[in-house]
Amino acid sequence: MMQRAAAKSWQWGVAGLLAIGLFLWASVARAQLAIEITGASGRQIAVAVPYLVGEESLPQAVTEVVRQDLARSALFRLVDVGLMRLPEDLPPDFAALASRGAEAALAGSVVAAGGGDWEVRVRLFDTVRRTELVGRALRVNASQLRWAGHRIADLIYEALTGTPGYFTTRLAYVVKSGNRYELKVSEYDGSHAVTALASPEPIISPAWSPDGRRLAYVSFEHKKPVIYIHEVATGQRRVAANFRGSNSAPAWSPDGQRLAVTLTQDGISQIYVIDLALNRAFRVSRSGMIDTEPVFSPDGQWLYFTSDRGGSPQIYRMPATGGEAQRITFEGSYNVSPDIARDGKGLTYISRIDGRFRVVYQDLQTNQRQVLTDTERDESPAFAPNGKMIVYATEVGGRGVLAAVSTDGRVRLRLSAAGGDVREPAWGVLPQ
Repeated sequence: MMQRAAAKSWQWGVAGLLAIGLFLWASVARAQLAIEITGASGRQIAVAVPYLVGEESLPQAVTEVVRQDLARSALFRLVDVGLMRLPEDLPPDFAALASRGAEAALAGSVVAAGGGDWEVRVRLFDTVRRTELVGRALRVNASQLRWAGHRIADLIYEALTGTPGYFTTRLAYVVKSGNRYELKVSEYDGSHAVTALASPEPIISPAWSPDGRRLAYVSFEHKKPVIYIHEVATGQRRVAANFRGSNSAPAWSPDGQRLAVTLTQDGISQIYVIDLALNRAFRVSRSGMIDTEPVFSPDGQWLYFTSDRGGSPQIYRMPATGGEAQRITFEGSYNVSPDIARDGKGLTYISRIDGRFRVVYQDLQTNQRQVLTDTERDESPAFAPNGKMIVYATEVGGRGVLAAVSTDGRVRLRLSAAGGDVREPAWGVLPQ
């Protein structure tokens, strides 16, 4: 039995560890995660996504991926347009689309591009204003068709909401099956998962590099927590931190050149920054109390972290090179596991509220916070690359699942494997 609490060197005592969620791993079938919408509110944008002209020539329908992405976001309502096809080189019949209630419509076609490739051409139209919103041509092969669907869904999401989409992103998470731990990498919705690493010993705290090519994580394969860096495409990996004592809680700097980590080589959990080029660790916190769970600010100038220096676990920040710490959370007596949105405007963390551990979003400009979940044993919150969704681990029906919630609380999703137990989510980008 091993949880994020142990990996991140929380030492608040046995009662605190049990409260934050030392869950027993359950036996799990090796299955893909299934995503379901568990809550949605607010107005949905009505979008028509007909099949592309010539799409029947593809081994997989791109528009099915687009539709699934938009529906799962819970921000859009798909409009049934029957067998209608909309070539992108002609103005669509705006009146006919409007009569079906469509506020936006996708037009497009697929043409052979030679060498086994296709060119997927799309244009998105505002059917009310009768204007084009965005257009794009994507050259893809058979293995890239799902990516093309995700990319088109991202274009629609951004054009209609003003925020980049998250459909071309990836998840990393850990599954326990019997005595086997597996670090999985999947598409954003948990589909098409592959095992990056399998071990009879715990694997915890995965963290994506900014370019989406590497994962840092903690492995216990040598009977102690050691931090590795893993090249996802090749499977090659190397030790990043194997100092005396515990090595835990890796977090990447925005430039991918440094790792913030928690080490106990000086006898107590303190924060260090590892220069990956020099392969040297520099201590940056010196509180004499427990400092752990560091995460860089998007500009690389600050480290946010958890500390009990004030008598109870709270979120602080300090310069990334070390220095005076400032307390960030003041509401509640137990706030841990921070993560920062990529725009630097939002903070998420776990807060103990009436004995329940729940995901909180805090606006760093106003310091106002919003409790986003109503479950009891949430842990490991992490922002989506677009900063609008938060993935986290929780317990439902006695087993671990992943869930996601929007930062305004409107949208709630759940990702779970039948009979399985899933933990330690991290949300990253696809390599360019």
